[in-house]
Amino acid sequence: QVQLVESGGGLVQPGGSLILTCAASGNIFATNTMGWYRQAPGKQRELVATTSGGRTNYADSVKGRFAISRDHAKNTLYLQMNSLKPEDTAVYYCNSRSSGGIYWGQGTQVTVSS
Repeated sequence: QVQLVESGGGLVQPGGSLILTCAASGNIFATNTMGWYRQAPGKQRELVATTSGGRTNYADSVKGRFAISRDHAKNTLYLQMNSLKPEDTAVYYCNSRSSGGIYWGQGTQVTVSS
C-alpha cells in the first residue's frame, strides 16, 4: 500500500509561481515511477510530469515552465510551477506506479486567475 498526500495548491495570478508537494508513505521505493497529473473541469485527467530513475518527462504544455523533483530521503515529490497560465487551472494529483500497483493522492486545486 502507498499513501500520497498533496499540498501547496491555491489561487495565483497569471505569471505567478507555486510549488506542489506530495508526501508519500508506505511501500515507496526508489524504483517507483512518480508523477503529477491534472484534471480541469469537463476534461480528462492528463499527464503533467513524471520522474523515474533520475529521468523526467513533461507534457509539451508545461515544458520550460514546470520542474518535477524528488527527495528520496524524505519520500517527497515536488512540482515547481512557474509562469502559470489560466489554462493551468486544474486539480493536480500525485501518482505512484510500480509492480505493486498504481496509487493516487486526493488532489490539490490550483487556480490561475487575476
